[in-house]
Formats: sequence, C-alpha cells, structure tokens
Amino acid sequence: MRQSTKTLPKHIAIIMDGNGRWARERGLPRIFGHRSGIESVREIVRTCGEIEIGILTLYVFSVENWERPREEVRGLMGMLRELLRREVHELDKNNVRLMSIGRKELLPKILKEELERAIRALQKNSGLLLNLALSYGGRAEIVEAAQRIAHEVKEGHLNPNRIDEKVFVNHLYAPKLPDPDLLIRTAGEMRISNFLLWQIAYTELYVTDVLWPDFRRKNLLKAIEDYQTRDRRFGKIP
Repeated sequence: MRQSTKTLPKHIAIIMDGNGRWARERGLPRIFGHRSGIESVREIVRTCGEIEIGILTLYVFSVENWERPREEVRGLMGMLRELLRREVHELDKNNVRLMSIGRKELLPKILKEELERAIRALQKNSGLLLNLALSYGGRAEIVEAAQRIAHEVKEGHLNPNRIDEKVFVNHLYAPKLPDPDLLIRTAGEMRISNFLLWQIAYTELYVTDVLWPDFRRKNLLKAIEDYQTRDRRFGKIP
C-alpha cells in the first residue's frame, strides 16, 4: 500500500486493547498478553518512523488501571521499567524522541527514574515523537487544568474574562502537541475509555477487532488507508 504523504495523519493515538483477552484465549495469565503486546509496540513504533508519522501517542496505563489486581499492576510496572531500559538504544538508533503524559507522581519511583533517563537519552533526536500516556485519565487531565487556572485566577495572575480554549489548552499536560488526527482502538470495543477527552474533539476514529498482540504493520497501514478516505470538515462546509 502507498500512502499519499499529503493525507498522512501527523499524530496517531492508539488505545492498545485486548492483551488480557488474547492471553485468556490461550489459557495464559493476563501478564503474558501484556508481554506479547510489546512486539506490537515495537513494530508500530518502527513503522510510524519509517512512513514519517510525526507523533504516536500510546495509551499504556490509565488511572483506572491502578484498581486492577495488585499482582498484575506490579507485573506491568516491572515490565514497563524493563522495556524502557532495554529499548532505549533501539529507539535512539531510529531517531525516536520520548515523552510522557499522566499522573506520573503515582508511578513507582524506580519506574519514574527509568522513564526520566530514557527521555533525557533521546531528547536530542528529531524523528518520531513517542508519547506514552502513563497513569493517564482524560477527566483527571481536565480537572487538573481547571485547578491550575483557578489558582492563577485566585492569585490575580489571570483575568477570568480572558479564559478561552487557548488558555485552557495551555494548562493541559502537553499543550504544544497537536490534537490526534487518527485514534485507533484495537479489540473491537466501541468506547473512548477516558482517553484524550479534550484532544479528540475532531479526531477520526478507527476501531478494529484485531487484539493488540496481533496488531502489526499491515493493520496500521489499513487504518491509515481508511483515514485517507475521510472528509475532514471540522464542523464546516467544504
């Protein structure tokens, strides 16, 4: 498949769903599904870099995920730390930059340190920006933005009459990132799951029944091909 560079999405966001179902279908513990999903992450990151997608945001761990069984959460945190440490060289070789959004103060200290090391190691790169949504919730992001704005108003640094969408965006986790052009959800679930609620107001949605551990380059290209058929009007008449 050939993509027209004129209509490639600049920013792709992915809800990586189906790891647990993938493991259950094989009679394996859920953590095996998460580990199998790592190869999908590698291939999608590599592919996005090759076709010159600017930004890839992955929904890695939500604020709601902290309510999962303790053993699973502990396993996920350890797996993420291991992944960051092991993959930083490959990411660097592929000119990938790294950032993260979410309530990172809730992450284990050892994982936060590994994340910060990886971000620093890759900050000089100029290729794909890989954005990890870790301990992230769309409602939490909006509430925290409102709290910061309220504090500025209370301190006399901001006139309430000056608050508009631009001001609000500047108080979100990553105000400089453009909104996603394409949001992909795997495993067939027809919901947003508290992901980038502000940012996806006019994002094109693509849902596939493919479980995340089975999601590969061909599946990504198919989603992009579908995106290229869309007429993006942003509420306007062309």
